[in-house]
Amino acid sequence: MEGGEEVRVEKTPYCCSTCDRGEVARRSLARRIRKTRSLSTSSVGSSSECRRTLHGPTPVTTFGPKACMLQNPNTVMHFQDPASQRLTWNKPPKSVLVIKKIRDASLFQPFKELCIFLSEVKNMIVYVEKKILEDPAISADENFGAITKKFCTFREDLDDISNLVDFIICLGGDGTLLYASSLFQESVPPVMAFHLGSLGFLTPFKFDTYQSQVTQIIEGNAAIVLRSRLKVRVLKENREKKDRLVDEEGIILTNGDNESNQKAMQYQVLNEVVVDRGPSSYLSNVDLFLDGHLITTVQGDGVIVSTPTGSTAYAVAAGASMIHPNVPAIMITPICPHSLSFRPIVVPAGVELKIMLSRDARNTAWVSFDGRKRQEICHGDSITITTSCFPVPSICFRDPVNDWFESLAQCLHWNVRKKQNYLSSEDEEY
Repeated sequence: MEGGEEVRVEKTPYCCSTCDRGEVARRSLARRIRKTRSLSTSSVGSSSECRRTLHGPTPVTTFGPKACMLQNPNTVMHFQDPASQRLTWNKPPKSVLVIKKIRDASLFQPFKELCIFLSEVKNMIVYVEKKILEDPAISADENFGAITKKFCTFREDLDDISNLVDFIICLGGDGTLLYASSLFQESVPPVMAFHLGSLGFLTPFKFDTYQSQVTQIIEGNAAIVLRSRLKVRVLKENREKKDRLVDEEGIILTNGDNESNQKAMQYQVLNEVVVDRGPSSYLSNVDLFLDGHLITTVQGDGVIVSTPTGSTAYAVAAGASMIHPNVPAIMITPICPHSLSFRPIVVPAGVELKIMLSRDARNTAWVSFDGRKRQEICHGDSITITTSCFPVPSICFRDPVNDWFESLAQCLHWNVRKKQNYLSSEDEEY
């Protein structure tokens, strides 16, 4: 690697630049690749499924004069310096989704000003959720009502706007960004979040100068941080009894096995997946698998599987470390474990985690996704978690590093303490 030469990974399998490119060598390497376990960060199933993209420093794939990394043609990993991630538009944006925190009267005026600016000044198509416009404070304003007739409305879980919105503006706290993420199960438009809520860890923009800031975003002049999400698949057993016979004493007899089928549900999660004991007084007892191998059994109040973005949410309250959102990783954090040695761990973003209720568990478990869609998990059900192919492109106020540490200082008061007094030479004598 002299002179800063760039190393490119070819599409065809190879050993290194000095290896023989003969047909025999290629066929031999291809056989080894097929036998090698895929370390791909995406599923190698159907060709239509998206491949996962990770971000970080460019890795060197040759080690010394003879060694190199065995290449897998199904593995695609793009690494990029987080500081160089900038927003650009292929075409000028024409539509914007405005998400407002519901049942908050203090946000009516900012919401009104922003929508008028986008619609009347910037001539953009404004998308607003239908229940927002049904708010009495908004529907009672006759002057604003005439403008809202130009808006496009949608309903959650009923209308698909994934290919209609160019970018998103959130007004509220961190929950508005989480809600925006849940509306897009695949590709997410860039998100600009204004701090109008209580905490605001994920909302770096102040509303005071919204016109100049929004104009700057429309012109494509902004840094972005790609917040990875978790792709979660919940597989639930659905057993129905059939051919039940009752004898004279009232004992139920069956002349066949229970009919069993499975119901699958899929979610995109920005913060965390929480598995807990629910209303039961017993410890939760769930098995944790990593790439098909049983890693441990979680006995305690539950377990948190979080993204780096979610590491500063529930996970840090449970004793986990804080991870910068540009780090490709998944964090596993136990909740009040009944073991002093069970500490939070960080695993690579490409792995597949699976959580199931232990065979000897005394009670069921409950699972929630970013605090929503809470449901019960019984024996035979499973939760599969891996890094999603579709991150959330969050627009930065300055850059990913400054924004993150600013949030740590302002929201969590990270490392805030009274400074130690200066020690003079006279004080050293005592």
